[in-house]
Amino acid sequence: MTRVILFLATNLAIIVVAGIVMNLLGVGSFLDESGTQLNLQALLVFCFIFGMAGSFISLLLSKKIVQWTMKPRIIDKPRNSTEEWLVRTVESQAREAGIGMPEVGIFPAQQANAFATGWNRNKALVAVSDGMLQRFDRSEVEAVMAHEVGHVANGDMITLALIQGVVNTFVMFFARIIGFTVDKVVFRNERGLGIGYFITTIIAEIFLAILASTIVFWFSRRREFRADEAGARLGSRQGMIGALERLKRESQMPSPLPESMQAFGITGGKKSGWKKFFMTHPPLDERIAALQNMSD
Repeated sequence: MTRVILFLATNLAIIVVAGIVMNLLGVGSFLDESGTQLNLQALLVFCFIFGMAGSFISLLLSKKIVQWTMKPRIIDKPRNSTEEWLVRTVESQAREAGIGMPEVGIFPAQQANAFATGWNRNKALVAVSDGMLQRFDRSEVEAVMAHEVGHVANGDMITLALIQGVVNTFVMFFARIIGFTVDKVVFRNERGLGIGYFITTIIAEIFLAILASTIVFWFSRRREFRADEAGARLGSRQGMIGALERLKRESQMPSPLPESMQAFGITGGKKSGWKKFFMTHPPLDERIAALQNMSD
């Protein structure tokens, strides 16, 4: 869903702000008793605690951020037969997948897309765009919603948070080692932590976080295949293939989801060269081929 970049940005902001506050308050000292060397064990524990905290705070905020960003209209009482069918379809898929009934929403966009989000697999949100409901066959919409329910049932949001927490840990850990080294070698600070440490640590955290995000994007691409399988199983294989082929035909249109939201959508934008490492979704041709080769 839909929101890996936003998830990463929120996560990074939390980590950087927490690091600055902790530095100003003198919390979490990782120096040895002499004050001249890093206590790497204490540093690793500190980074693990705050790295995981930043990731899970981002996860807990994810549903609210999506609602604020995409403004989906939650279907409490269906207004027409299409909405009634949509709610019944998701209800049936959620029951078959063994999860609680998600909230079902429709967000205002003519381009075709859908997303799922939420920290709890039993209290998630799945939504589809107006354009997809209007142009796609019901079998295709059914498969797309099954794809999103698959994201929820597979625990992709939780797994993403765990991976991001581990990534945060090492980003913070190595950023502080770099900051400490620059403080000693370049700024010649012999004892304690100087201004060079604080400035370099913040810069290194941002740079390393962007670099390490390729791991999160790789995971995002891998889980799309599993969600497609769920779309074929809970919906229909032909419906899922049909939806991806239609998305391929419409791929020249800009996505209704901002880049920050595309990781949990049904499709993401195209990228080439080094930008491929920052793709949230694998190419549509690969996803279609995987479904065609899927065993019954």
